Amino acid sequence: MEFSDFDARGYRTVDVRTGYGEWVAHYEQTVEDAMDLALLDRLEEPSWGAVKRAVDLGCGTGRTGQWLRDKGVGSIDGVDLTPEMLAVARRRGAHDRLIEADAAATGLSDSAYDLVISSLVDEHLADLRPLYREAWRLATPKATFALVTFHPHFIMASGMPTHYTADSGESVAITTNVHLISDHVTAAVNSGWRLAELHERVIDDEWVALKPKWERFRHHPISAAYVWRKD
Repeated sequence: MEFSDFDARGYRTVDVRTGYGEWVAHYEQTVEDAMDLALLDRLEEPSWGAVKRAVDLGCGTGRTGQWLRDKGVGSIDGVDLTPEMLAVARRRGAHDRLIEADAAATGLSDSAYDLVISSLVDEHLADLRPLYREAWRLATPKATFALVTFHPHFIMASGMPTHYTADSGESVAITTNVHLISDHVTAAVNSGWRLAELHERVIDDEWVALKPKWERFRHHPISAAYVWRKD
């Protein structure tokens, strides 16, 4: 499904590496914890403190890695495509190792992690299948794959791509794709994953307090968290 069918902004669009390289200075002041970390907090599994080794695909500035570290995860590797984001993650120090690579083609060892996690990455991928296959390859038997995503409904209803404000003041979009929930299920199941848990976050009072202009989206789903199991 093409985002262009829903685009209500018409922003100039750049690729992922360019966009996040330019957004990095203000990224953490822009992305709200309510989008992703609040959803991770709601998950019943995995038992975070029991995770021995995790890989954070599309780790960005290390927000998710720091959240995992605070939950007691033992060892965390991070992978990201953008050097500028990795530099911030490196200064944060939540990851044991950071690798510049595509989240869907990491080059890391097979069956090395009992937790694979990816947050707010998939909308930048034209095809979900390589990400789910790579997560499966990296996962140990009985491992968990936790994935947090922009809800496709919100992307379609708002017509808003992932975007940032450049130093010039221009609003710039980063390549955005629409993946339905069924797209995730199909890609995951075909890779061998079993769905263990799914949570959807809606625009509520907390969100409207953060983004008053989003009152018109109240009760619309904005993000989702999947937990997959490698049986």
